[in-house]
Amino acid sequence: MSAAAEHSRVVIDGVDETIGAQAELLSSQLQAMSEALFPPLAKKMLRRFTSGEAARLIGISDSTLRKMTLAGEGPMPETSSNGRRLYTLAQINEVRQMLAGSVRGRESVEFLPHRRPEEHLQVIAVTNFKGGSGKTTTSAHLAQHLALQGYRVLAVDLDPQASLSALLGFLPETDVAANQTLYAAIRYDGEKRPLSQIVRSTYFDGLDLVPGNLELMEFEHATPKALIAKDRTSDGLFFTRIARAIDEVADRYDVVVIDCPPQLGFLTLSGLCAATAMIVTIHPQMLDIASMSQFLLMTRDLLGVVREAGGELKYDFLRYLLTRYEPQDAPQTKVAALLRNLFDDFVLTNAMVKSAAISDAGLTKQTLYEIGRENLTRTTYDRAMESLSAVNEEVEGLIKAAWGRRL
Repeated sequence: MSAAAEHSRVVIDGVDETIGAQAELLSSQLQAMSEALFPPLAKKMLRRFTSGEAARLIGISDSTLRKMTLAGEGPMPETSSNGRRLYTLAQINEVRQMLAGSVRGRESVEFLPHRRPEEHLQVIAVTNFKGGSGKTTTSAHLAQHLALQGYRVLAVDLDPQASLSALLGFLPETDVAANQTLYAAIRYDGEKRPLSQIVRSTYFDGLDLVPGNLELMEFEHATPKALIAKDRTSDGLFFTRIARAIDEVADRYDVVVIDCPPQLGFLTLSGLCAATAMIVTIHPQMLDIASMSQFLLMTRDLLGVVREAGGELKYDFLRYLLTRYEPQDAPQTKVAALLRNLFDDFVLTNAMVKSAAISDAGLTKQTLYEIGRENLTRTTYDRAMESLSAVNEEVEGLIKAAWGRRL
């Protein structure tokens, strides 16, 4: 055997040790990078908003907000060295509460959009099993957009890779211990916990998180055992478990955003059965479209089995979202046109354009809403924010329509 062949054989024989060593090396490097950006005792904090930004979020004029401040009404903003008034999101929500309490009926909802007793909880599953489709980025920005608009939002990280948790300030390796993910609320044994004990507050006022990590994979392993045991009670059916867990905290929220795993396993199916709406992210390229076709076929077949077993599948809306879209790319525009011709109104009118601004923000585990216009090239930031706002406002419109609200 040649020296090269011998070396190849040794590497293959020790592949588990090699992968393990590389995983530990990468994990330690990521931890070091994270500690450099965010020291161990530090917590992510959302930037403050200028009075103009705050007024736009609340839905009033800057002059009205200024008059309230001068009259001593509501929270007092911080004043910067150049005289600008800066508000936290919590202060913005305080102003919303004040204004909603000063008016009646439909106008109060304009300021404070919390769902009313007759409006059901919106549970939006963001899904696709093709990597790179922008699923987690979409989930994070949608959850944060809704929180900025005054909704009470719960983000659920159902992906064992836990990228959503990291974006929202919780490192899966160090900040999320055993039995602190959604698995704790959906497991089959005696260590099951109420979801209320697992929910974490985030640095976004009005946005909570159920974090994830590799522990979620236990549900994929435990469910077949439960099925073999033939536990047919409502508590034993795997596809009801996430819905039942969310029901425990439903009164605290208006919208739940679930970031599903990139595969059709028991976790994803249970998440889809808990949902009242689904958004499928699509990168408009032919290979991705072919993958999505298989995803949809498999989803149909698996959800059909769930329906036959007694699962209820009633969605307020199903939409396809074009992500990482490059309008100047001719092949992508053709794929986008194909999808719109095939699916018509099921494709969101607005697409999320590919942007260096979102990528740059992601380098420091931030979203576009966090990073601020002054930290990026303004034209790049404005273009990305325009696209992002259009997408999220369209989804928000679908939520309001499901509630029967005036758009």
